[in-house]
Amino acid sequence: MITGLDHVQLAAPPGSEEALCVYYEGVLGMVRAPKPAALAGRGGCWFEAGTVRLHLGIEDGFRASAKAHPGILVTGIDAFAARLAAHGADVTWDDSLPGHRRFYSHDPVGNRLEFLELLF
Repeated sequence: MITGLDHVQLAAPPGSEEALCVYYEGVLGMVRAPKPAALAGRGGCWFEAGTVRLHLGIEDGFRASAKAHPGILVTGIDAFAARLAAHGADVTWDDSLPGHRRFYSHDPVGNRLEFLELLF
């Protein structure tokens, strides 16, 4: 039976690890997680923040999806959006999900990311 979500994997083009580290660590504030030795040779990088785990895997012929994305819960969404915008990231607000404030953005290789804050 399903008990939770271990991680989400996004794709990235070869040679993009440095830009991904700058973004996921420096802009989003995530921590880079070590990859097991058996997987390290494949390239890419893993990041964590609290219980959120994102894996960026290298894919030849990479093309970012226009719609697929992880939904990442945050607190202080206005300050978080301002932080992304201050680093040059796009911030597109969407108010169509009841009970949430949310916006979309993209990482340096074009992966779509959704950031949400629950309204109580």
